[in-house]
Amino acid sequence: MSDPGRDDPQLLDNQLCFAVYAAAHAFGRAYRSLLAHHELTYPQYLVLLVLWEEEGLSVKEIGTRLFLDSGTLTPLLKRLEASGHVRRARDRPDERQVSIFLTEKGRGLKGKMDCLPLTVGGMTGMPMEQRRALLDSLATMRDELHARAAGPDAVAEPC
Repeated sequence: MSDPGRDDPQLLDNQLCFAVYAAAHAFGRAYRSLLAHHELTYPQYLVLLVLWEEEGLSVKEIGTRLFLDSGTLTPLLKRLEASGHVRRARDRPDERQVSIFLTEKGRGLKGKMDCLPLTVGGMTGMPMEQRRALLDSLATMRDELHARAAGPDAVAEPC
């Protein structure tokens, strides 16, 4: 027998956006306890992940990678700088541009945190193959939402 509420688009439990939102919060809680030992927040960890891939990025480039605006990112970077993980440097040709570099302390965390993604991934109860498939699906969904929300076919008025 099917659940009659399963098709009701107004039920909270039927909202894909809420499921993603709640899962993001659950990830935040899982990471919070693991990052507390290093006195980092989850958004700071994300910045470090970006910089471990490529140093010397501008604030704007980091923001683009993390889907964060400079108003959110700048205070986060200042806290990472105050804690000794990164240093900010003004671009010589264009003083308005600020590039972000890891310090030795920031670089040193990479090896210490190698286990975090697998640890938290394991906390999902999903096997690696299923996590990879979900990651691919979520990345596709994110890209489609970004493209459709900003593109010429964006919904101008709500239904």
